[in-house]
Amino acid sequence: MADPRQQQQQQIQPTEAMKSLVPQKGPSKSQVLAVVTLFPVGGALLCLAGLTLTGTLIGLVVATPLFLLFSPVLVPAVLTIALAVTGFLTSGAFGITALSSLSWIINYLRGPAREQLEHGKRRVQDTAGTMGQRTRETGQKAQEAAGGRT
Repeated sequence: MADPRQQQQQQIQPTEAMKSLVPQKGPSKSQVLAVVTLFPVGGALLCLAGLTLTGTLIGLVVATPLFLLFSPVLVPAVLTIALAVTGFLTSGAFGITALSSLSWIINYLRGPAREQLEHGKRRVQDTAGTMGQRTRETGQKAQEAAGGRT
């Protein structure tokens, strides 16, 4: 059996677990600056969002009677415009999909062979450079050895 002291050391107390979640030091200067800068900006944007919502609701309340009066004309017009916009967007999406598919097929058919050829060229150039350097080093060593004998 294990020693009771070891079991107590292995168990983490709840207060110690909470302490590990809380940072030991305070926030850095950049964090404080970020909060001080962004808090007013966030508040201003929240106020603007509230004003926009209020204006939208007031506009809707004012315009609702007009929508009811002109609904026999507006509803078919809105439906026609919505269907036309949907058709144009769908057509564009299908066109972009077709072009990207064709581009992928062309790159798939052409790409790997060209990439392998370029990779092969680079390897040959690297090998030639390495061999040239080794040849120069060997020539220098041979000259030094020949110069040391005479």
